[in-house]
Amino acid sequence: MTHSEQHRPEIVVGLVATPPDHPAQVAARLTAELAGRLAERVDADVRWTVREGWGEVAPRRDGGVEALLDDLAQRRTDDRWDVAICLTDLPLHAERVPLVAQTSARRRVAIVSLPALGLPQLRAARAAVPDLVNRLLTDASDQRVPPADWAPAEMASRVAAVHRVVGEADAGELRYVASRLIGRVRLLTGMVKANRPGRALLGLSKLLVGAFGTAAFALTTDTIWQMGDALGGLRLAVIMVLGLTALVAWLIVAHDLWEKPDRETPAELARLFNLGTILTLTLAAAVSYLVLFAGTVLVGALLIDTSVLEQTLQRPVDFTDYLTLAWITSSLATVGGAIGSGLENEETVRAAAYGYHPEPGGWRDERDG
Repeated sequence: MTHSEQHRPEIVVGLVATPPDHPAQVAARLTAELAGRLAERVDADVRWTVREGWGEVAPRRDGGVEALLDDLAQRRTDDRWDVAICLTDLPLHAERVPLVAQTSARRRVAIVSLPALGLPQLRAARAAVPDLVNRLLTDASDQRVPPADWAPAEMASRVAAVHRVVGEADAGELRYVASRLIGRVRLLTGMVKANRPGRALLGLSKLLVGAFGTAAFALTTDTIWQMGDALGGLRLAVIMVLGLTALVAWLIVAHDLWEKPDRETPAELARLFNLGTILTLTLAAAVSYLVLFAGTVLVGALLIDTSVLEQTLQRPVDFTDYLTLAWITSSLATVGGAIGSGLENEETVRAAAYGYHPEPGGWRDERDG
C-alpha cells in the first residue's frame, strides 16, 4: 500500500449471499469487480474494500424482508463492516407487488431480491448495488463520501426491474418495487433461473434413460405405428401434454417437493415456491422430451425400413410419418420415464424444489478464515 493510499479513507462493504447457492455465484462474480465500480460510480478518493460471505442455508421466511434486514444488520455489526448488501433468492413483496430492493440507513444495510431482477440478474445487480451503497452512505450522512447527487427514483433508469420507489427518503427506508404485471412475470422467470433448471435436467438422467428404453421397445410394435397414423395432431398434442403433466406431478408427489404453508412459511410464499418448482420441472421435462423425441426419430429412421412401414400402414410414407411415430412414442415413453424417476437420487431430485437448499459446498465464507 502506498503512502497516499494509507491516507485515503477506507469503507468496507459486506456482500452477503443467502442462501449460499445461486446467490453465492452472483455474489462471487460481483465481489471481484465491485470495488472498481464503487470507485467509478461513488467516489474514487475512497479505498473500497469488499468482503463476501453467506447467510443461513435456509433464510428466515416468517418475518419477510424486515427479518432479513435485521439479520444482515447483526452480521454487519459483528464483522465491523461500514455497510452491507444482501443478495437473496427469496421472492419478496411490498404493497402486493414484487420487491426488487430495500435500503435501511438506520441499519446501514440493503437487500436485493435476485428473482425480481428477471433473467439478467448479474447485469442488473452490477447496476443496482453501487447505487444502493451510495444511497446508504448518503442517507446515513457518512462524511467520507459526497452526498449522492441523484434522486432514489433515478435507479429505475439503470435497473429495468425497478418501477417506482416507496418509503421516506429522509428516513433512509426505501423500497424499490416492480410493476404489478410485468414485474410478476419477471419475478417468475427470475425464480426459474435462480432454481437452475439445468441442474434439474442433468439430475434426471435416469429418467431419460428409462424413457429411451420404453421408446425403443415401443418402436418394435406395429400397433404403435397404426395408432400414430390414426391419431390426429390435436390428439397427439393432448397425449404429449398429459404425459409431461403426469411426469411433473409424479416427480413432485414421489419426492415430496410440494411446499406446505406453516408457521415459518406464509401461504403466499409457499405458493410462489410451488410455482417456481413446477415451472423449473416443466422446463426440465420439456427439454428432456425434445432430446427423447430427437433420439426416437433417429432410431426409428435407422431401424424401421420404409417398405416395412408402408406395408403396415398400407400407403406410401415419408419423413413426416417418422416424426408422427416419434411423437406418440415419446409421449408414451414419458410415462415410463416417470416410473424410472423413482430410482433417481433423492438429493438430486429435491434440488429442483425451490424452497429446498442443500448444504453449501465449494464456496467459502470469509468469516471462516
